Amino acid sequence: MAQPLMPHATASWLVENTALTFQQIAEFCGLHILEVQAIADDTAATKLTGRDPLRSGELTQEEIDRGQADPSYRLKLQREPDKAVRTKGPRYTPVSKRQDKPDGVAWLIRNHPELSDGAIGKLIGTTRSTIQAIRERTHWNIANIQPKDPVTLGLTSQRELDAAVAKAAKQAGLDAAPQDPRMQQDREALIEELRAEREAAHREAETALTAEQELWGAGDTANAAPVDEESAER
Repeated sequence: MAQPLMPHATASWLVENTALTFQQIAEFCGLHILEVQAIADDTAATKLTGRDPLRSGELTQEEIDRGQADPSYRLKLQREPDKAVRTKGPRYTPVSKRQDKPDGVAWLIRNHPELSDGAIGKLIGTTRSTIQAIRERTHWNIANIQPKDPVTLGLTSQRELDAAVAKAAKQAGLDAAPQDPRMQQDREALIEELRAEREAAHREAETALTAEQELWGAGDTANAAPVDEESAER
């Protein structure tokens, strides 16, 4: 069932301005009757400012009058609220994470200089002026900004970051990102270690096979039938 845009605020207005029952208000607003009771008794967690459903077109006075005349009548929403439309703009970031944006921008500037301000803005969801201020160290809070991985901060995903870096590297004419020589050394050392383990396992298998063959050969000799001396003389 469709509900008004701001159920609690609408319930508060209906409680104060109509003689509708709490049950009618609860059903219309999609709330529990105890929530409506709390609003009426001013014991709700937050003091609500009433929202007039008549002005928004969600209810008509005739509908309210019909409900007031018949307590069993269920109010009908006359006009559904307009759906929110996501407009084009920077990535939406929850309020709890917005304070981490400068740290993520600083990390990208330091670790991926190939990224443009536009690419960073799309990844983090911030403005070019903020990015430029961090680049030039003129940001108002620059003393407290510490570069942190935006993926770890939850500002973007690793897949999006990798795609943006690959795109920027391609546009800059870079075949691949420079590799850390220590990583190459570790890779070569691991290959040598695996090769040595494989060769050692191969030698152990050959030694075991040889020992098994010798054991079977000794057993065959011991089990051979004794030679008859008289037959041998003949």
